[in-house]
Amino acid sequence: MSIQVLIADDHVFYREGVRALLSNAPEIAVIGEASNGDEVIVQASTLQPQVILMDLKMPGMNGIDATRHIHESNPDIGVLVITMFDDDDSVFAAMRAGARGYLLKDADKDELVRAIVAVERGEAIFSPAIAQRMIQYFTATPASHSSNKKNQPGEFAELTERELEILDLIAKGDNNNTIANKLSLSIKTVQNYVSSILTKLQVADRAQAIVRAREAGFGKKE
Repeated sequence: MSIQVLIADDHVFYREGVRALLSNAPEIAVIGEASNGDEVIVQASTLQPQVILMDLKMPGMNGIDATRHIHESNPDIGVLVITMFDDDDSVFAAMRAGARGYLLKDADKDELVRAIVAVERGEAIFSPAIAQRMIQYFTATPASHSSNKKNQPGEFAELTERELEILDLIAKGDNNNTIANKLSLSIKTVQNYVSSILTKLQVADRAQAIVRAREAGFGKKE
């Protein structure tokens, strides 16, 4: 089955261009369009796409707020930001809001298709330029990022109650299947939550998340 995609951008010309670009990708089906944040929230609820291509700067509700609303109400929907803005504030605001990927609008068809497929699978994806900026950001960040976070709960404040619950199970060593069974969630939903947790904690993988969580007191045996 094709991956169902919703395009959210305030420029008609760009939406039409993306639709035409993806029309030649048999693994993807564009099922709707939205021109602002309020509209994309309504369309997401009505159409239930698997992936939303989200612009950041739109009239009314912006893409960041729309992403946050969609992520909180339906974490099964993956949001892939497609924008012209590559500054650190925009990138990290989008990730904190729950976006699963971040591409610049100069991405070609192959890059866009790969990103959509990755996001639908619950993976995190970034354009090469954004990935390089993130690497530079973290390598330039003081060592405090890797220090003991037990007395620094601020980074965990970004997590929702459900994400904190899942992080605790991760810290106990539970895999995604076990977590899904315990919480009566689908594997895809758990994968999306895990991806969001890794992004918000700014860690590269599950192992680092476990270390960070245990240092903060998560994962204690009952």
